[in-house]
Amino acid sequence: MEQRRLGKTGRNVSIVGLGTWQLGADWGNVDHGQAQAILAASVEAGVTLFDTADVYGDGKSEQAIGAFLKDNPGLDITVATKMGRRMDQQPENYTLANFRQWVDRSRKNLGTDSLDLVQLHCPPTPVYSNAEVYDALDTLVSEGAIRNYGVSVERTDEALEAIRHEGTASVQIILNAFRLKPLDEVLPAAKAADVGIIARVPLASGLLSGKYTKDTSFAENDHRNYNRTGGSFDVGETFSGVDYEVGLKAVAEFEQLVPDGVGTAQAAIAWIAAQDGVTSVIPGARNADQAIANAAAAGVSLNGEFDEGVRWIYDHYFREAIHPRW
Repeated sequence: MEQRRLGKTGRNVSIVGLGTWQLGADWGNVDHGQAQAILAASVEAGVTLFDTADVYGDGKSEQAIGAFLKDNPGLDITVATKMGRRMDQQPENYTLANFRQWVDRSRKNLGTDSLDLVQLHCPPTPVYSNAEVYDALDTLVSEGAIRNYGVSVERTDEALEAIRHEGTASVQIILNAFRLKPLDEVLPAAKAADVGIIARVPLASGLLSGKYTKDTSFAENDHRNYNRTGGSFDVGETFSGVDYEVGLKAVAEFEQLVPDGVGTAQAAIAWIAAQDGVTSVIPGARNADQAIANAAAAGVSLNGEFDEGVRWIYDHYFREAIHPRW
């Protein structure tokens, strides 16, 4: 699989990585055996980037990755984790003392002395412009607890602020066929500053898999059920913030663009990976077959007509409602 340099980390990672929120919680239950099978299938398919967070399953996702890496020593895998959502979301909680505590917990979960990449996990907006926060992160780098740091954001203005700070190695942002705003300013700014871009929610929480209908139901503990209106966290994380039924209409249009022999999800992932400035796309997977199919998107080529179609769908169905929000 093609590898791209992840910004200032200097590390090469696969253009399709693996998001591991599913291995922890909020997507229904995934047991330990399933988690290990997903990780193994991803690596076999060429994936070299795992993205996780300390709150996914209260550490369950990190622990699954740690167990996998312990059982498979010598793999050249970059693990990107996140921190900051273990406490109330108040800017004053983003301190060096708390960072140390969170990082130590993640190091234990992952079984490593130094974390490859730690991302602030969608903190309150003022955190991104607080120089003391970046000083604290620089301290952790100088001490060797982490090798690099970045941010995960909800909004493009947050991404642009983080990119301004010299130590920011990467930005993780929602980018998919239903969320195009990052193309306007964030990707060009990141490229100019040598900041890697990790594209998350690439399938709009599964909408762009083409597998859902108006009658599809989700488990009680699946965020696609309980967070439809943003009651638990930013609604932009669930179906990219789009209305579910409108999303289904847009997916029907999207499917008409997909070349023969290519899966709908594969086309959605491949389109993101083709955008100038994107380092890696991190779809999740509920089983090994999904992981393999997602990774295969790295080999899919799309033409300019496909790109034009994606932009028409966005303008027709989503721009008015989505573009001003995130």
